[in-house]
Amino acid sequence: MESSKFSIFSFKGKMKILHLSWMAFFITFVVWFNFAPLLQMVKETLGLTTQEIKTLLILNVALTIPARVVIGMLTDKYGPRVVYSALLAVCSIPCFMFAFADSFLQAAIARFLLGFIGAGFVIGIRLVSEWFPHHELGTAEGIYGGWGNFGSAAAAFTLPTAALLFGGEDGWRYAIAVTGLMSLVFSVVFYRSVSDTPKGSTYFKPKHLTAMEVTSKGDFFFLLLMKVPMYAVLALLAWKLSGAGIGMLSDVAVNSIYAGLIALFLVEATQVWKVNKTVFEKPVEEVHQYKFKQVAVLNVLYFATFGSELAVVSMLPLFFSETFELSPVLAGMVASAYAFMNLMSRPGGGWISDRFGRKPTLLILTAGLAVGYFVMGQVGSEWSIWLAVVAAMVCSFFVQAGEGAVFATVPLIKRRMTGQIAGMTGAYGNVGAVTYLTILSFVDYQTFFFVIAGTAVVGFVALMFMEEPNGKIAEVNEDGSVTLIDVSH
Repeated sequence: MESSKFSIFSFKGKMKILHLSWMAFFITFVVWFNFAPLLQMVKETLGLTTQEIKTLLILNVALTIPARVVIGMLTDKYGPRVVYSALLAVCSIPCFMFAFADSFLQAAIARFLLGFIGAGFVIGIRLVSEWFPHHELGTAEGIYGGWGNFGSAAAAFTLPTAALLFGGEDGWRYAIAVTGLMSLVFSVVFYRSVSDTPKGSTYFKPKHLTAMEVTSKGDFFFLLLMKVPMYAVLALLAWKLSGAGIGMLSDVAVNSIYAGLIALFLVEATQVWKVNKTVFEKPVEEVHQYKFKQVAVLNVLYFATFGSELAVVSMLPLFFSETFELSPVLAGMVASAYAFMNLMSRPGGGWISDRFGRKPTLLILTAGLAVGYFVMGQVGSEWSIWLAVVAAMVCSFFVQAGEGAVFATVPLIKRRMTGQIAGMTGAYGNVGAVTYLTILSFVDYQTFFFVIAGTAVVGFVALMFMEEPNGKIAEVNEDGSVTLIDVSH
């Protein structure tokens, strides 16, 4: 840890790492969400149907679920500096592919591969946790998450203008290519400017890269159970692309995907067994134990917070447009109030966690989340537009502050596995988004908001079983000595 002062205007030491981290995350989100604001132009240039556009939107998030898990593991093993730099550089390739695609198939492959850049978030969680002490960690992670997350809103505001400045029917291509160039250039800046830990600190690595470690028999089965929704939601995405959904894939292709997912789950279960079979032979020393239920609760909470944010951001302009008969441009501006809250809400959630404890903060914010979405479910055309916007902004404060509070807790469970834990929790956010958007395709807006409120209540109940991280977590050095890391509030 570094003991220098926490000053947001500083660009030295740990603050330099924080600023470079959120900038890297910001760029990943600009690239990941560079399609939505230019959707109409892409549709016209490539001659796509509405169905094909919907398919591209689904493909854009499909790969992020497994990618977050994989990137979390690689981060723990190879360090955030190398992994973030590589991700930014490699993902510029499908970004350029999409910019210059001239058929639906090329665009579809590029958008599918670009889902990988959505995993960048996980890397910074581990990097920031290496540089900041526990009493500043929530605030630092909140700034990283909130300011980085704003990349999606920045893309929405700037890319249509950039496309018009470039001009012509290919203006959108150059706007998207610029985001790929940003990603490529920043990968070099990041690699040359960042180190994984402060001077003299040890970067603890997991004993195994292939699966998450657990420290009890019960947690072994609990881990396998928590893997199931991640596979189920990938199967759900395949179903949406099938004949029963939007008809992009044949029944043979979809059945092959189902079989592949089952095989992959069995392979992963085998890896979990190989890594953790010793817990069935002898108990793990108490000093090295951690409770997997902490991870499971945070997964459920991120499902409800980030999952609902991703889903609501993509449907809110249409909701305001249909409910209040607004023009698409005005509806987009009104709906952007929801995303704007990220700049302050997520750091706010982390800061409150640092001051008042992780569990009490999560309980209050999750309760607010449930009430917020219940109120959103009441919004109708008889409401005044400004009151509806206030309701959306208050709701979004609880959503994003909740995200900040979740990731104020993640790095305090087991330091050497922070990437893996952040990867799994982050993936649950995407699982939530796909689940909620699928539900929205079957129900009205009111029911959609009530469903999210209901899952927030489930999260609140789950929180009752979570224990506040306290005391110290033990990590073993290469020479066999043990380092104790303070995590108490």
